[in-house]
Amino acid sequence: MEFDLENPLMISDEEQDCFSDSIAALFAVESDHMSPLAGGHLDLSARRDAVSLILQAQFGCNLDPFVAYLAVNYVDRFLSKREIPSEKPWIVRLLSISCLSLASKMTKTDFNVTDFQREEGFIFDSQTIRRMELIILGALDWRMRSITPFAFLRFFLSFFSPAQAPLLHALKARTSQTLFKAQTEIKMLEFKPSVIAAAALLSAAHELLPIQFASFRSAISSCESVNKERLWDCCDAIGDAAMDGCDSTFEMVSNSNTPMTVLGRHCSSSESDRTVGSSSNERDLKKRRISELRGALRLSQA
Repeated sequence: MEFDLENPLMISDEEQDCFSDSIAALFAVESDHMSPLAGGHLDLSARRDAVSLILQAQFGCNLDPFVAYLAVNYVDRFLSKREIPSEKPWIVRLLSISCLSLASKMTKTDFNVTDFQREEGFIFDSQTIRRMELIILGALDWRMRSITPFAFLRFFLSFFSPAQAPLLHALKARTSQTLFKAQTEIKMLEFKPSVIAAAALLSAAHELLPIQFASFRSAISSCESVNKERLWDCCDAIGDAAMDGCDSTFEMVSNSNTPMTVLGRHCSSSESDRTVGSSSNERDLKKRRISELRGALRLSQA
């Protein structure tokens, strides 16, 4: 059975009927799947290059974004435990390829590692990749069914019940977009997956369902499993991620032939020249929405 980010514990339909028990299990183990910053010594340069390469694979090979998301999760968890030797920078590429390979195997996704490497101009043989996969598996204690924010979406979306299905679908889709983009932000590693899920949903709800936002915010605040202070901090971080860089980090990657600094704060000149006016207006709109969201969140803390 293929791995599903929204159901990482592979809970059956019958078991999911006991919703409270399955959610309690997720909250109980999520800390074991976090990507701690290793005392602040995480190699940010290695992380940046690895994420850039994974995002290029996503767009260049039309890879499912959930596979790329899982691969980045593996990279983060690995780098939080192991250091990349400075004299061997090529290991970052091997790490990225191997994490992509593992993620595609977990999700039973067809991803041709050789074809992608050929396009990028470097080749690791299958034996080398398998050895690196074993090193990654050992570093992650063989916990490959990662608990990510996607695992908590169903739980937090239930606070909107009985909202209409199309609204919930739109809210979930917008939240997923937020999660995909926010994953490139190193600050996200400071928060539990459940907190990130709640913050992303709050951001999406404020944008798409402003009338229901207050009641949703109240429901989230009353959830005993969510630390409210960490939630507000995460909402700020996600707001910053929305403002970071150009309109879309993924557009930057898809327009590049080489690894990009996707965690940086610079647009390509061709893209910025093409959309100076529209980008400025959209940034102003984003700033206003984020300011309004932060104001709404502060009301709940008063």
